[in-house]
This record gives sequence, C-alpha cells and structure tokens, in this order.
Amino acid sequence: MQEQAAKPRMTLTDKVYHRLHGRISNGDYPPNHKLPAENTLSQEFGVSRPVLRAALDRLRDEGLIYSRQGAGSFVRVLVSPPVGFQRVETLSDIQRCYEFRMVIEVEAAELAAERHNVQALAEIDAALGLMRDATVSMEHREDADFAFHLAIAQASNNQYFLATMRALRDHINVGMKMHGQSLMPDGAEALREVLSEHCAIHDAIAARDAKSAGALMRSHLEHSRDRLFGGGLIDLRMK
Repeated sequence: MQEQAAKPRMTLTDKVYHRLHGRISNGDYPPNHKLPAENTLSQEFGVSRPVLRAALDRLRDEGLIYSRQGAGSFVRVLVSPPVGFQRVETLSDIQRCYEFRMVIEVEAAELAAERHNVQALAEIDAALGLMRDATVSMEHREDADFAFHLAIAQASNNQYFLATMRALRDHINVGMKMHGQSLMPDGAEALREVLSEHCAIHDAIAARDAKSAGALMRSHLEHSRDRLFGGGLIDLRMK
C-alpha cells in the first residue's frame, strides 16, 4: 500500500503572513491604516524580525500593503473592486441578503471542510473565541460574527467567495446588528444558542464533514433570519 504523502509543513513566515492577511481581510487593519511597528509585531507573534519581514514582503508582493520611506507599512486601498452591491435600505433587502448568503455560505462551508489547513482553521477558531467571550459578557459582537463567516470563506480556498463576502460586509453587518438586538430580550439563553450553532459549524469543518458543515450553515442562517423576522417573512413575489 502506497504511503500517503506528508503534508507540507507551515513555516513561521507562513503563519505570520496568514495572521496579518486575516487582519487585513477582516478590516482590523483598514485601508491606509499604518501597521504596527516591526518590533511590536515580531514580539506579538513571537518571531524574529527577518521572519516578520519575509511575511510583510509577501503581503507587499501581493499588493495588500505598501511602504512609505521612513514611515512604515500601510494597508493599500483596493481600487475598483470587482464586486459591488447597492446598500441595504429596507427589510426586504435584508431578507434578500439572507437568501443570497444561504447560497454562497453553504457552499463555502462545505469547501472549507474539504480544503482547510491548520492556519485557516486557526482563523475560524480565533473568531469563535471572540464570540465565546462576548457571550460570556452578555454581548453580541457583529465584528466577531462577521470574522467567523469571513474566515470560513477564506478556508474555502476560493477567492470568489472571499471577495463576495468582503463586498457584502456592510450589508451583512446590518442584518447581524438587527439580529443581535433581537436576541437581547431572551438574554443569555438566546446568545448561547447562537454560539452553539457557530460551534457546531466549526466542529463539522474541523472534522472535514462537508455535508454536515453545509447543512449546519444553512440551518444557522435560517434560524438567524427567522429570529430577526419572527417567522413572518416578507412576500417578495413580483406583482
């Protein structure tokens, strides 16, 4: 029986690159934002300056950051994004956004289960940790919620899912904010229920169970939509 080829080992440079890439993708470092000093980042990540610089060089080569002489590294503003959507203006728009998310995020979750690597799963873990902390504090954090879903899109290893999620960020956040507000009357129990849904999705992806990951993502989005609309969806049939 032929031995399975060993998976390539992720280097320290790879790990730092993915963490910085994730922060830029999630909007933690917005366009034109100056990155922390090299010394600060190398201490935070526990790596040497040459390792950090190699990761920064990779981000620079991909056009995600740029350098100003004597000033440091900055996040680049992406010109003419390939995907754009009209802003959310009505409850009907929020319902349509949920419909669209059920199409792309179910598939992204299935692909993430099949394709993720150690670092991609770590990004999902990190976002889930933020959500867990918020639940303990009786809060709903839209930024952590979005970071979780974005990390799954990134774990799909398909840039089109990632680009679409980024383009939809403001639209999704409107729904997430309203969903979070709808949870507050039921308090801790409702927050724990939402967290458990995210944990189940994470566990299915970690187990490489694509079918379950997709089904759990669809169920989570349906529950989120129904909690927000109280089970009474808007009739979107054309008149």
